[in-house]
Amino acid sequence: MANLNTVEIKSFVPAKDFECSKRFYQMIGFEMAFEAGDIAYFNSGSCSFLLQDFYEPLHSNNFMMHLLVEDAQSWYEHVLKLELDKAFGVKVTELVEQPWGMLEFCITDPSGVLWRIAENQ
Repeated sequence: MANLNTVEIKSFVPAKDFECSKRFYQMIGFEMAFEAGDIAYFNSGSCSFLLQDFYEPLHSNNFMMHLLVEDAQSWYEHVLKLELDKAFGVKVTELVEQPWGMLEFCITDPSGVLWRIAENQ
């Protein structure tokens, strides 16, 4: 019988300005565990993604990540304290209770990638 167990799935997140995006993700709490050439590996807990030095506006402005967290309120307060809008010119939405049972807010990274940070309620 074939072993079809999966181990992990990671997205390749685009970066318009690779250095700026690396600083942004480290500032919000991701650890840059590895970098080689035009790829940087970021993680936080058991979640990870690859940041790539690649930018296509149509792609980046339609790219979305969903980060499920234990405490969306804590994440929201953390992000607001960082004043990312001033440091990176990014947008942060209000924290809202969604009708599908999640507490969430959104943040747009420096390349236009939309991150939905949410908690199951």
